[in-house]
Amino acid sequence: MKSALSILIAALLFIGSSALFTVQQGETALVFRFGEIVEDNLKPGLHFKTPFVNNVRKFDARLQTLDADPERYLTSEKKNLLVDSFVQWRISDAKRFYTAMNGDIRLANMRLAQIIKDGLRAEFGSRTVQEVISQDRKVIVKDIQADTRQSVADFGIDIIDVRIKRVDLPQNVSESVYQRMEAERNRVAKDLRSQGAEAAERIRADADRQRTIIIADAFRDAETIRGEGDAKAAGIYAKAYSKDAEFYSFYQSLTAYQEAFKDKSDVMVVDPKSDFFKFFNQQK
Repeated sequence: MKSALSILIAALLFIGSSALFTVQQGETALVFRFGEIVEDNLKPGLHFKTPFVNNVRKFDARLQTLDADPERYLTSEKKNLLVDSFVQWRISDAKRFYTAMNGDIRLANMRLAQIIKDGLRAEFGSRTVQEVISQDRKVIVKDIQADTRQSVADFGIDIIDVRIKRVDLPQNVSESVYQRMEAERNRVAKDLRSQGAEAAERIRADADRQRTIIIADAFRDAETIRGEGDAKAAGIYAKAYSKDAEFYSFYQSLTAYQEAFKDKSDVMVVDPKSDFFKFFNQQK
């Protein structure tokens, strides 16, 4: 009796445990009845099922990252570019994901990788190397995201982000592009230097013109002042001379003597009786 009761209790516990299942955080699940989906997109928590009738399949609903190997793509001018990119996605509809991909994340990554490659091939194939380098890559990424979301609409997945990590050029293409860029920068620098030289010459010419005008005006003013001063001096001398002509003559002779004999080595050959020495020859 006890043995039968124990078996019954064990069977009930087994059936009860088989009727309960847990969906963890970051998961979603489907409930099947004989292979047919009867419940989909179950939220995290404790759920019930019919033992031996229903079975459950769980899926990782967390963010998935597809980091593919770098691929070569041709530009519109038939130049090779080595592009390294990655995609982030997650399951948004478990039922559609199971139907389209048989619930296989590896298969989803393979299909998604091919779609991204086709999108990158189209985007880079419509641009030149110069456009790829100079244009904002956000434009390319935005177009690829839009096209990819449309392509995977029936996969039950949501594209979170598409990023281009880097774009490398083959060595010969890099040198050609850099040479063109260097030539363009040199041309701009030459134009700027020419404009600077022209502006410098214009400023220098204007400064020289102003300098000439200022010097001419200063010379004119100086000559005017000097003329006025000479006139005043001449007037003063004339007035003084008119008061005492003999003293003025004597003063002028002393000044002449001072200028003539200010250096001891000076030698002058003059007749002592000339007018130059008239004040030396005068006797009291």
